[in-house]
Amino acid sequence: MKLSELKTGQKGVIVKVTGHGGFRKRIIEMGFVKGQQVEVLQNAPLQDPVKYKVMGYEVSLRHQEAEMIEVVSPSEKSKEKSEALAQRRHLKVALVGNPNCGKTSLFNYASGAHAHVGNYSGVTVDAAEAQARYYGYDFSLTDLPGTYSLTCYSPEELYVRQHLAEQMPDVIINVIDASNLERNLYLTTQLVDMNVRMVCALNMYDEFERRGDSVDLKVLSTLFGMPMVPTSFKTGMGVKDLFKAVIKVYETQSATRHIHINYGHEIEGGISQIQKFLKADEHIRQRYSTRYLSIKLLENDTTIAQYVREHFGSEHRPEDYVALQEACQSAMNRVQEETGDDAETAIMDAKYGFINGALKEAGYKTGTKENIYRTSHLIDNVLSNKYVGFPIFFLILFVMFQTTFSLGQYPMDWIEAGVAWLGEWIGAAMNDGPLRSMLVDGVIGGVGSVIVFLPQILILYFFISLMEDSGYMARAAFIMDRLMHKMGLHGKSFIPLVMGFGCNVPAVMATRTIESRRSRLITMLVLPFMSCSARLPIYIMVTGLFFEARYQSLVMISLYAVGILMAFIVSNILSRFVLTGEDTPFVMELPPYRWPTAKAIARHTWEKGKEYLKKMGGVILVASILVWALGYFSLSGVAPSLAESIIGRMGQAVEPLFALQGFNWQLDVSLIAGVGAKEIVASTMGVLGGFEGLSPLVAYAYLLFVLLYFPCIATIIAIKHETGTWRWALTAAVYTTCVAWIVSALVYQIGAVF
Repeated sequence: MKLSELKTGQKGVIVKVTGHGGFRKRIIEMGFVKGQQVEVLQNAPLQDPVKYKVMGYEVSLRHQEAEMIEVVSPSEKSKEKSEALAQRRHLKVALVGNPNCGKTSLFNYASGAHAHVGNYSGVTVDAAEAQARYYGYDFSLTDLPGTYSLTCYSPEELYVRQHLAEQMPDVIINVIDASNLERNLYLTTQLVDMNVRMVCALNMYDEFERRGDSVDLKVLSTLFGMPMVPTSFKTGMGVKDLFKAVIKVYETQSATRHIHINYGHEIEGGISQIQKFLKADEHIRQRYSTRYLSIKLLENDTTIAQYVREHFGSEHRPEDYVALQEACQSAMNRVQEETGDDAETAIMDAKYGFINGALKEAGYKTGTKENIYRTSHLIDNVLSNKYVGFPIFFLILFVMFQTTFSLGQYPMDWIEAGVAWLGEWIGAAMNDGPLRSMLVDGVIGGVGSVIVFLPQILILYFFISLMEDSGYMARAAFIMDRLMHKMGLHGKSFIPLVMGFGCNVPAVMATRTIESRRSRLITMLVLPFMSCSARLPIYIMVTGLFFEARYQSLVMISLYAVGILMAFIVSNILSRFVLTGEDTPFVMELPPYRWPTAKAIARHTWEKGKEYLKKMGGVILVASILVWALGYFSLSGVAPSLAESIIGRMGQAVEPLFALQGFNWQLDVSLIAGVGAKEIVASTMGVLGGFEGLSPLVAYAYLLFVLLYFPCIATIIAIKHETGTWRWALTAAVYTTCVAWIVSALVYQIGAVF
């Protein structure tokens, strides 16, 4: 509980002091330290502040300050000690670092979790949480998105910054790629400005040593004011030492020392002037380091400026805010006059100057024993070649889809035979009636018609995981950038679009790696045209019924091609006429190729397969039973025929809307059911049937509609979450359905002529 929750006369034992920087230090100096007993003596007449007794003397705190102190009730002396110890030994730890530095590998290794590890920027697009235990301490680990800095340039940068400010982890593990020290330490300098307790993990240290690099870690640790631990999360080297350092930093104030990076006379003068206004505000001091906020205001950080403006407005202090603005502008003008650069550039230069000086003093030298990029350069000479790069890329996609459809057919046939046998066995063992019909036609007919496609889903995700983990996905974005730019998309849009072949929901979330809001919106709006794995069962079911075996793969590949083509056409229209404006530069790290482990690939593939199976027992099962019930009953009882059932009447009511496509009412109902999840389309057709008497042309028009129409509810919610408004989510739902209706109608009508 919080100290602020104690009533007059109650006592508590302090187990943790949260808060930030100078505020936290001041509270501890006043005697509010771990293990001390504190007693509530008296509330002021207006209930704030409150008088406490701690360490034999009396001190007053406001409620908002007391909220930052966690206590346990000392009802029993032994219980007091054990509870205090247990609470004190539970640490919140945030993992922060650049993309591709190994944060998620540490997260998985330490906790035994199975978070996705990819060799490209933007794999972690949300905070993953897990538990770990080392040396009698429990750690709540949070794997934050990879970010190069803490500016307001991209959503993941804002996300990380907001998490650190609001959640206030006990210790931060700053994961650094040891083979790329200078660039990675830039983020470290920003964390130093935030005045947080921190440990640096110099990851991939085995590669660092193999290359012959050298640095005096003791000197570097002293200069940055924090422990720096060499690690390799691939093998587990240094992980135990890392958590030892985390515990030491948490328990011992002397384990770290807060440093101030010197930004030069003019900038330091500006920081001091701005801090005068910020230090006077207790709420700001508790949440942020005032030095960090001052630096951000000098950098013209719009998000921080908005926070300060709104806070001063809520406190009814417009005069103070005006004075603060004047101090900021005056400082920025002086920096411009003195250095010839704007304050943001001058601060960045000073940071890199500090990093270079620290590395030089620590004796950092780059070795020449092994060039870790040498193999990558040789591979890139082929895969990124201007003549063969595109053919190889399209060949890889062809092999991926061809293998998915052809190789997956064998286990699919086995599962299909098993489902058919189960249905026949239950049908023979039970008497006719609603229960038998529900189990055979509803559960087995619906869920069974979808579960047979599990092998294809696993094969597709195997290829996607292989491209992600190896580093080829980043190269694909590299070779596609110019083409994407001509179509109104950003080069970084390519990765979410490819991820969309697996599932549109994480693909929408992955658009956070795109800095430009305009490019993010366009990518999200065209992502539903990327045919997700949920549509795959429908394609296989329909092509297997209406097309010869030799044409089935070509028909399915044509569907993916149409989706890509529509995405390009729509993105061009949106970028030219709806979401106009300049795009951000294409800046993306190309990490060295790394051969993924079989264990990692198998784990990622199975995780996706497990999600698919969970759907079978959840939404697909419920939807199948619902569709069966609507098809079994009429308003007056058991329906004499499917056409006279409730769902039959519903389908016949909407049938005129799809007359131009040649669809029957069963197809219409399956499309409506598929709004919830695309797998429901296949399960609905498994229950209702309705393919009898249809031509291959109608079947192809139906597949096009399934490809292009309303993305699932989960995708719509993801778009709303990422854009912050229902406007764009509903736009995606409506316009994709309109496109699907037009394209399928045109194909059927034109095809009918020939």
